[in-house]
Amino acid sequence: MLMTVAAIVVVYTVRHVVFTLNRMFGHQRHPYLDVDTADWPRVVVLIPAHDEAAVIAHALEALVDVDYPRERLRIMPIDDRSTDGTWAIITDYAGRHPGLVTPLKRTTGRPGKAAVIRDATESVREDVIIVFDADYVPGRGLIKQLVAPFFDAEVGAVMGRVVPHNTARNLLTRLLDLERAGGYQVDQQARMNLRLVPQYGGSVGGARTSALRAVGGWRDDALAEDTDLTYRLLLHGYKTVYENRCECYEEVPEVWQERNRQIMRWAKGHNQAALRYFVPLLLSRRLNLLEKIDGLLLLGVYVVAPLLIMGFLCAFALYLLGERVLPPALGIVLGLATFSSLGNFAAFFEIAAALHIDGSRHRIRIVPLNFIGFLVSLVNITRACLSLVVEDLLIGKELRWEKTARYRNGPPAS
Repeated sequence: MLMTVAAIVVVYTVRHVVFTLNRMFGHQRHPYLDVDTADWPRVVVLIPAHDEAAVIAHALEALVDVDYPRERLRIMPIDDRSTDGTWAIITDYAGRHPGLVTPLKRTTGRPGKAAVIRDATESVREDVIIVFDADYVPGRGLIKQLVAPFFDAEVGAVMGRVVPHNTARNLLTRLLDLERAGGYQVDQQARMNLRLVPQYGGSVGGARTSALRAVGGWRDDALAEDTDLTYRLLLHGYKTVYENRCECYEEVPEVWQERNRQIMRWAKGHNQAALRYFVPLLLSRRLNLLEKIDGLLLLGVYVVAPLLIMGFLCAFALYLLGERVLPPALGIVLGLATFSSLGNFAAFFEIAAALHIDGSRHRIRIVPLNFIGFLVSLVNITRACLSLVVEDLLIGKELRWEKTARYRNGPPAS
C-alpha cells in the first residue's frame, strides 16, 4: 500500500515539475490573443445568484459597461429564491438598462448553480454563453477576450484567469491568492501550452451554445458542473481553451470554516465527475495518449489527499514495527516512500513560479506558510471523499450545492 501511494505521488510530482518548467522556459501558447475586430457573435452572460445582495451590483455595474456591441449582448442575472434584496437590485438594473439586462426569477425546481444555469439556458438563443458568479467584477474588454476563441469551430468552452481581490484581509486570503496563482498562471497555462486538458472553471468562462446542447446541456445533478462539462466536451471532440490574459477579480473566503465548506464541495463534485468519466476517458478513441494521461490525472487530483493520509498511516505503522518486519536493505526505500506519502514540494514550485511570472516576488515570502493551507485541505478533502462514499453513494443522500459567503459591502464604485 505504501509503495502504491509513493508511486502515485511521484507521478503527480513529475506532473507539477513538468508544468512548472514548461511555464518558465517553454513556448507559451496564446493563439487568440490578438483578436480585437471581428463580426462578434451574439452573447448572453448568465449570473446565477442566491442571496448575493452584497456583491451583485458590482458585477452588473461592470457588465453594463463592457466593450461589446450592445445589439449582440444580453445580461441575464438569475435570482434563485433569494431573501436578502438580490431581486430588487437586479430589477433596478433591468429598469435602467432595458433590453440589455433581462432578469430571470426562479421560484421552483432543484436548487443550486447547475440547475439555475440549466433552466436559464433553455431560453437562450445566443451563440455563446458566458457565466460569471455574482462576486466577480469583469473588466471592459473581458467579454471580447473570452469570446475570441469561439471563432475556432473546434472550441467548445473557454476559461479565463481568476484573481482574488480581497487578498489583504488576513493570512487565509493571502494563502488562497497563492493557490489561485499557481493553479491558473502555471497549471492551466501549461496544459494549454502542451495541448493537454485545460479545465473550464465555472466562472470567467463559457461555452458555445451549440456544443453545450450537443453534449446534453448542463447537468443539474452535478455538484461541479464545470468539471462535468469539461469532460463531456472533451469526450465529444471539443476543445477547452484557457486564456491566461483574461483576468477577472473574485472574492475568496475570509474565514477557515467557509474555506473548508468550499474545498469539500469542490472535492465532492470533482470526484463525482471522476466516477462518471474515468472509464469513458480511458476508452475514448478521440483522444491521444497525452490527453488521456492528463485527463485521468486531473480527474484524480482530489483522490490524492486520502491516499496521502493512508500512506502516512502505513509509514507510521511500519516505523513502529521497525526491523521486526523490514530487512535493513529496505530502509532507504521506506524513507523515500515515507517522504512521498507525506507529500512533496512540487506544488509549491508552481506557486513560486507563478509569483515570479507575475512579477510580485514579495509574495514569495509567505509561500512556506502555504503548508498550513495544504494540511487543512488534506483533512477536508479526505472528509469530502469519505462523505461522498458513505452519505451519497451508499446511503443515497442527494448532493447539495452550498454557496460561499460574501464579505463585500457598499455600493459599486462609480
